[in-house]
Amino acid sequence: MNGQQRSTITPGIEVDIVLKQDQRSGKLTRGIVKDLLTKSPSHPHGIKVRLTDGQVGRVKNIIT
Repeated sequence: MNGQQRSTITPGIEVDIVLKQDQRSGKLTRGIVKDLLTKSPSHPHGIKVRLTDGQVGRVKNIIT
């Protein structure tokens, strides 16, 4: 599942995000969502979230 729809992402789920400094390389970081930072219902580059370890990035994959 991709992370472009805010309705599919809730705190506590496991996701792969791309951090700001990793956008060029596309390196993904896996973690648990703590907060949703994007207010709009969708975003073409992925919903911005904060993980439980404090890292912030845009959701690329939702781990089911």
